[in-house]
Amino acid sequence: MKSLRFISAEALVSNAQLARKSLSSVAHNLFPLLFKASYLLEQGEVIHDLVENWPLADFNIGKLLGTTVDYQEDISSRACCVCLESCLVGLRDYVLNCCSPYSKRLKVVDLTGIKDVEVQLCKCKKTLGRWARTELLSKLCFELLVEMRRLQFNPCIFDIAIDILIDLFVTERNYELVVQALPMRCHCPLKIRCVAFRADSLTLRKLFYIIKLTDPSSLRKLEVVHNIRLEMEHLEVLFNNIHFPLLTSLTLPARAFNVQRFAAEDELILMTIGEKMSQMTQLTELSLAFSTLTGKIRKLLSPLKTPLKQLDVSNCALNHADMAYLANSLHSNHLEVLDLSGHNVADLYPSTFFKLLSHCSHTLKILILEECNIQDIHVNMLILGLIPCRKLQEFKFLGNPLSSRALKCLFNVFSDLPKLNYIEFPVPRDCYPNNVTYPIDDADLSKFDHQKYESVSEELNNILLHANREDIKASTPLFGSYDAAIQETGNELGSYLLKSFKDTLENFNKALQEMN
Repeated sequence: MKSLRFISAEALVSNAQLARKSLSSVAHNLFPLLFKASYLLEQGEVIHDLVENWPLADFNIGKLLGTTVDYQEDISSRACCVCLESCLVGLRDYVLNCCSPYSKRLKVVDLTGIKDVEVQLCKCKKTLGRWARTELLSKLCFELLVEMRRLQFNPCIFDIAIDILIDLFVTERNYELVVQALPMRCHCPLKIRCVAFRADSLTLRKLFYIIKLTDPSSLRKLEVVHNIRLEMEHLEVLFNNIHFPLLTSLTLPARAFNVQRFAAEDELILMTIGEKMSQMTQLTELSLAFSTLTGKIRKLLSPLKTPLKQLDVSNCALNHADMAYLANSLHSNHLEVLDLSGHNVADLYPSTFFKLLSHCSHTLKILILEECNIQDIHVNMLILGLIPCRKLQEFKFLGNPLSSRALKCLFNVFSDLPKLNYIEFPVPRDCYPNNVTYPIDDADLSKFDHQKYESVSEELNNILLHANREDIKASTPLFGSYDAAIQETGNELGSYLLKSFKDTLENFNKALQEMN
């Protein structure tokens, strides 16, 4: 519902030329209203001028685009390229603007509130994702310094200091630009303050260097993912040399740990890493997906003094001792997000798994059990485990060999979970040919009876509909959930993988030649 004020603001900004001419006579407290109206209508020129002349001390894009009194709809998920580019260029021109420095009150710009989602509702349909925002802001900071040195400005402009809070995303392709921009905050009026940092497709040398430049003492979230060969010994070096006192979230790449090739000294390294993590007293989110940690979870997590709220140990080859530790640890009563995908939870350690589920049932909001070999014979047991989870909002269980009948039983239970709003369910086993084995490889994933699946899917949604639970969205994303970061940099990551494969073949060929 739009207020009369918001409708009036839309009417003004819809005429870009008139709106731009009128800004000098607009009351300062109306700038946020005009910004949201301009963003909704994708009026890039008006957005630029609003930011260039921003009269307030702070600019928090998440709050500006979120639910407001005049327009309740949250549009912070619109990472619109037109709007965000205009916004960032407007920040640069705010500094270059020739108006009196005494009228410039802006001190903090928070860009962390933009949400990158799969479906963009903006008219241009073109997004400026996290990686592109990182690149553009770095480029503008560099250009700003060059422009200030080229022209003769009032020296007072150099006294302007605006902290830009941003979630940085760095790969090989934008690395050089970012490492030029980060040290410039000492001299540049726009000072990049990294709140969260994601790195992919970098060498370890470049990774360690740029992490130091981000000011790790104030870093809240660190994601080292995919094409970075960060292993346990490298992680020890990183933690020994760089401290993260405010870190709340840590994501490590696949195979960061691999106990299958542990030597005696590796036990000490693992203990050291656990101790270093215990010094991160704010740490509540940890992702260790695709590390092999069989029998070692206790050693890594027991030193932590703060209970984890989010834990991803998918495909970590956990054994009964690991699951028993998790079920009895201080973390179990605080977990809000738990990912145990890739573990045969119902057959290998049913009692400890359900004990863990019972302990976290009062806090659990997201549960992910993909490719856990959950079959029809386990459904009643799973239902008993899910019923106490009254705060559960999302449940993802793709890749499990469940029949359409079993899924119907589960959906009848889902309708009774009051907070549940999102489900990812597998294609029923009876939709696949009899010779398909689980886990299903990518080649066979889409080889099912689509007509039968659509029929079953309609029945499942009707169960929710008859229970008055239209608020629950149920889907089957065959190749996993949408990942905005992968979507934005997929081509680069693919090229990096091909290059790595080529280098491996060349090294192998060279070794063979030396043997001959």
